[in-house]
Amino acid sequence: MARRNDHTREELVSMTLEQVKNFLSEHPHHELSLRKVAAMIGYVPSTLVNVFGNYNLLLLHAVAQTLDELFAEAENEMKNATSPEDALRRLAYCYQEFAASHPYRWQLIFQHTMSGDDLPEWQSERIDKMTGMLETLIRQITPGKSEKEIMEASRVIWAGVHGITLLSVDDKLFTSTPIDGKVLIDNLLDTYLNTWRV
Repeated sequence: MARRNDHTREELVSMTLEQVKNFLSEHPHHELSLRKVAAMIGYVPSTLVNVFGNYNLLLLHAVAQTLDELFAEAENEMKNATSPEDALRRLAYCYQEFAASHPYRWQLIFQHTMSGDDLPEWQSERIDKMTGMLETLIRQITPGKSEKEIMEASRVIWAGVHGITLLSVDDKLFTSTPIDGKVLIDNLLDTYLNTWRV
């Protein structure tokens, strides 16, 4: 069993999050525990509590890492966009593709709760960054709309894309013939934006 001084705090954080990421590539988060994570890196659970504060915050750091990866992929994908509408479509596709490639990590983002504790600022900032990316695109597409309208439209679009993603990743669209989630995203964006622009 490793001792606390065998690694720096930063090394422990990195090792822990890498093990959680590896675990979530094959298994859902509810099969994980503080004891399992500690065993994976050769430490006792109390060491991880000292480093992260508690198991809930450890999982939140894993969520943050996933959001950072999703944001980086989205930014990279949108670099090739030819218009705000194209960027919005690329962002939606990226969201769906990320969830399909990393289903258990993606599920943890939305199934993790703070159990009554306040969300740390470092996580709130990540969420603001993601929603801000979407709001910026909506603002570019319809610059005449109010900030309240832009915020509402961004949440409608995100909720629609999220729902399509959730149902397609879980294979719960209940169709006799397979439907590509991107086709549904196209339908959603085309219909909503054409109506909303009016």
